[in-house]
Amino acid sequence: MGSNLVRELLVRGHDLRILVQPGRKVQTLDGLDLEKIPGDLLDFESLKSAAAGTEAIIHLAAHTNIWPSRNEMVKQVNIQGTQNIIRLALESNIKKLVYAGTANSYGFGSKENPGNEDTGYRGLRYGLDYMDSKWKAQQLIMQALSDGLPAVVVNPTFMFGPYDTIPNTGTMIMTVYRKKIPGYSPGGRNYIYVKDAAIGIANALATGRIGESYILGNENLSYKEILDKIASVVGVEPPGRYLPKCLLLAYGKMGSIISGITGKKPTVSYPMAKIACDKQYYSSEKAVRELTLPQTPVEVGISEAFNWLKTNGYIH
Repeated sequence: MGSNLVRELLVRGHDLRILVQPGRKVQTLDGLDLEKIPGDLLDFESLKSAAAGTEAIIHLAAHTNIWPSRNEMVKQVNIQGTQNIIRLALESNIKKLVYAGTANSYGFGSKENPGNEDTGYRGLRYGLDYMDSKWKAQQLIMQALSDGLPAVVVNPTFMFGPYDTIPNTGTMIMTVYRKKIPGYSPGGRNYIYVKDAAIGIANALATGRIGESYILGNENLSYKEILDKIASVVGVEPPGRYLPKCLLLAYGKMGSIISGITGKKPTVSYPMAKIACDKQYYSSEKAVRELTLPQTPVEVGISEAFNWLKTNGYIH
């Protein structure tokens, strides 16, 4: 997300200063007209140095690991790091803070009645510190509004597109391309082209209403539907086997037990299996209306992600 947002902001003429962890290389930002400042979310003094003279802050950074399910560093980065950003924004008298959360901080729904910005959090059922910490961090942002924090919250769904260096969402594309997915699960989720999400965040900086939150998403698709789309774009046969809920949950439970013994990351953990069985559908009507959020077909994002992964040696 960050590399796509940086490019969108540069096109709009913004002068950018990017906080980068000391020693970390961010090759997707090489050659761009911006300033890189070494710092860390947990080091407030480094944040003060990076923010000196700035008019706005966009807080995208997060610890996204979901294994192990309970992870103290995930909580520190996502909660304490956000507390530091709130303090920084208030002490620096910035004009606007845009906080990037996750759509999972709201309750999901069905395709007929999708979740929105008024739907209560339902993620506690999974037992994931990542999901819980992002929800708690968003609550801190909203509570600080009463202290004068000029914040807008954006909540992206599952994003497809280029510059996925870990890779993160690109893993799904690579797994489909390599025909390593045994089948499709009963659930589904919301997807968006990453450049649309970047435009949504840039628009939130420009015109988003203080105190409001916006789900940045597009298409609600079952896992069968998204796997079919990916397979069509990358030119392979889609997974054709249905994996029932009982089988997935048993497999995830076993994966968590074995990994708890060996210390190795499971292919599928129990929380991941539970997520795969839920239909996590959301509405982005508010963001479309207020932020002019584009709704590009997700096939565009899949195609650009696939080409980027090939060009950068992730797929041979």
